[in-house]
Amino acid sequence: MAAGAAVPVSRRLLLDTAPLRNPAYRRLWIGHGVSFIGFQVTAVAVPVQVYEMTGSSFWVGVLGMVNLVPLVVFGLWGGAVADHMDRRRLLLASSVLTWVATLGLFAQALLGLELLWLIMLVVALQATGFAISSPTRGAIIPRLFPLDEVAAANTLSYTFSQAATLGGPLLAGLVLARWDYSWAYGLDMVLFTVMLWAAFRLPPIPPLAGEEVQGSPGLRSVLEGLRFLWTQPVLLMSFVVDIIAMGVAMPRALFPELADTRFGGDEAVGWLFAAIGIGAVLGGLFSGWIGRVRRQGLALVVSIVVWGLAVAAAGLQHSLWAAIALLAVGGAADLVSAVFRQTILQTYAPDELRGRIQGVFTVVVAGGPRLGDLRAGVMAVAFGAGVSWVFGGLACAVLVALVGLASPALMRYRPNVSDSGPEGRSPEQVT
Repeated sequence: MAAGAAVPVSRRLLLDTAPLRNPAYRRLWIGHGVSFIGFQVTAVAVPVQVYEMTGSSFWVGVLGMVNLVPLVVFGLWGGAVADHMDRRRLLLASSVLTWVATLGLFAQALLGLELLWLIMLVVALQATGFAISSPTRGAIIPRLFPLDEVAAANTLSYTFSQAATLGGPLLAGLVLARWDYSWAYGLDMVLFTVMLWAAFRLPPIPPLAGEEVQGSPGLRSVLEGLRFLWTQPVLLMSFVVDIIAMGVAMPRALFPELADTRFGGDEAVGWLFAAIGIGAVLGGLFSGWIGRVRRQGLALVVSIVVWGLAVAAAGLQHSLWAAIALLAVGGAADLVSAVFRQTILQTYAPDELRGRIQGVFTVVVAGGPRLGDLRAGVMAVAFGAGVSWVFGGLACAVLVALVGLASPALMRYRPNVSDSGPEGRSPEQVT
């Protein structure tokens, strides 16, 4: 009896792998996770190459804008297109665009061209492909599962992505230490072919019968999605708390200064940057309970408050390992909040608008941390890095708690779960 009783306990505590029984999701999970490792290798190699070419951090900073502009523009447009056509075809096309852009990076490095404008152009193309594929992939997930399994699927995806975020830069360091940039970009190309395979093997995912979207996926279609979002307090407030979480509390812009002045130098900065990801991966491995949470709005608010408090507490520490431990707690809370934000979006928005709302989500996820870097840097100049760090965490916790108290619809939100698949479909139809 004891051995039998241990199984339910482990299933309650450990990462729920049940969604991997779905063949379509399993291929998508493998494809995205493996390709994201390569994406992270390139994300390290490009700024290192640009800095080596120019000797200027300014041009490395320009890379951020080159990435952000396509993410904003094509994230919104790509979400609109995903509501108008077969999502499998769109995911495959955008993935091919990303792969071709990576081929361009590989070619310029192999040929030794060292043309800054060419690198910037190819990076913009790569960001465009990612901006279209990200909301498309997010809109596909709820078409593969009953609503009560969407949270578990998102948890699996986020955990693999966080593991890639940790492993990719480490792999990039090993590659760049031994070989040139073409090896890094070539590795990304090879790994990204797994995503091409996964997208190709998906079943057709056209608009649901009776829910075809009228018109073309232009500006009007994007505005329709934004108008819908504005009228839905649950969705709108889930975006607001997400912006607060990243735009107010994210402390990573302060890591280099405090690593140098408080924690002992260059070795510490790597640990600080890794700490949030380490916590997110560990949180994902022990996330079996997430799929059973019904008060998802309340859980979202609580997890972001914990994130803010953990960040603030980490900023008060003078021991590197204490700061890392608290940032890891924050990273685990951030993973939980990310899963619930995504799950609320996917289960609340109707399928014919899901791509467009997912596009807004992509923009928020891309822009929030960059706003956080700006906020942290400006406050550090005015008040000091330590004050900026602690204030950001505390302000996040207070603001999100106030938003929660002012948003009873979000705090009361529970997904409308039935025994059938989403929108009344059997999930087997899209596996």
